[in-house]
Amino acid sequence: MTKEGLDLAIKILAELNDLSSLAERAAQGWEKAQKSADDYYLDGVALNLHGFYSGLERIFERIASRIDNVYPSGPNWHCELLNQISIEIPGIRPPVLSAELRERLEEYRGFRHVVRHVYSHHLNPEKIEQLAVKLPAVYTAIKSELTIFAEFLKTAD
Repeated sequence: MTKEGLDLAIKILAELNDLSSLAERAAQGWEKAQKSADDYYLDGVALNLHGFYSGLERIFERIASRIDNVYPSGPNWHCELLNQISIEIPGIRPPVLSAELRERLEEYRGFRHVVRHVYSHHLNPEKIEQLAVKLPAVYTAIKSELTIFAEFLKTAD
């Protein structure tokens, strides 16, 4: 086990706790939006969905820079980073994410982009609902796969 691998594993596991909170807040906000039909709850759900993917991306950026020593750039770097994380780098690391989970996260990556570039009153409530409803299962899969990867980091030389 290297010090850098252990440090990254600890950071990944800590970030998972924050992601859990964001997933929970998105679910609670969605419930309140359903009961009250208040658009401000939708704004909060959208913000938490954005924060959830942004937190994942921070993890992916750390892995790309510290383990892979390759960091995508250019206008499509967000997409390239997600793809990079889902493939094996022979002799360095296994895939961080399964292909199935990478596909599921593509929707959240795209939504993060939308939240950053449109006014909140232009967000699509149906898309927010779709992502919020799927988020608990997505978080469970993320937690499982990132925990396995963190364990790999703890034992890798």
